[in-house]
Amino acid sequence: RRIPYAKAANPPGAPAAALVRPANLVQRCRSSSRNATMNDDDALLAEHAQAVRQMFERIPFNLVLGIELDEISAERVIMHLSMKDELIGNFVHGILHGGVIASLLDVAGGAMAMVGAMDKHRHLRAPERAAQLARLGTIDLRIDYLRPGRGQRFTATAMLLRSGNKVAVVRSELHNDKGTLVAVGTGTYLCG
Repeated sequence: RRIPYAKAANPPGAPAAALVRPANLVQRCRSSSRNATMNDDDALLAEHAQAVRQMFERIPFNLVLGIELDEISAERVIMHLSMKDELIGNFVHGILHGGVIASLLDVAGGAMAMVGAMDKHRHLRAPERAAQLARLGTIDLRIDYLRPGRGQRFTATAMLLRSGNKVAVVRSELHNDKGTLVAVGTGTYLCG
């Protein structure tokens, strides 16, 4: 039930907006010998994933940081960014800036809150659901920096803790390319 994203073949330095969703990856695999088929829940998840991707790509700040969307599912959202000189906070040690860490955790958390809110508002027609989600925003964000941001690639994973009619709470983790936990965050998002 996850919807991975793969980068399109673009020249080096192409924006993250060039992410594509392979159509065959929306299918739900079943353990039986029957062919994989797409049920209503899978179709809805694919619709939610597409809406999150479109929202994500329309925010210029995400592109400036170089954030790329890796996976969207009902259980989690995964994003990453690659280290570049413009993101260094400690120039002596070449460590990722704390503001970039917070931003990546916030973007991943907001995307997960959006997935939860879409599911919560699934009974609404698409235009009504879009009007509700237009209010999506961060109410509160707590970041615990556990280790210096050393590495070449940083991956944020966000998981929904609670999704209510108006507010969602999301827990996010940031790991470097060696799997070291760099920071954790808890965000509260207005989503309805």
